[in-house]
Amino acid sequence: MQDCLFCKIANGEIPSKILYQDAEAVAFADINPQAPHHVLLIPRRHLASMKEVTEQDGALLAHLFVVANKLAQDLGLSERGYRFVTNVGPDAGQSVFHLHFHLLGGRPFGWPPG
Repeated sequence: MQDCLFCKIANGEIPSKILYQDAEAVAFADINPQAPHHVLLIPRRHLASMKEVTEQDGALLAHLFVVANKLAQDLGLSERGYRFVTNVGPDAGQSVFHLHFHLLGGRPFGWPPG
């Protein structure tokens, strides 16, 4: 997608603090962090949201979860816990329409979320 902010970050067109990248995924620091550690994890391939995910995306989703687990370990979040979440649509708070997951940690979280 030409106008997608996250596609541009994944392609290196917009600078970002990249924490992980490979052929399938990119992880970078959120510019508006909601926790001491707030990482956005995206697939390189453009999907607007979880609504577009199909069974054929199973391997990609598994890879994203494995990368999230590695990042959480690398950031020292595994022992105390962390949150890994995606927002789907405007009512859920999705503001960039490229599938992305938030990896948040470094502070306690309540339930239900605000």
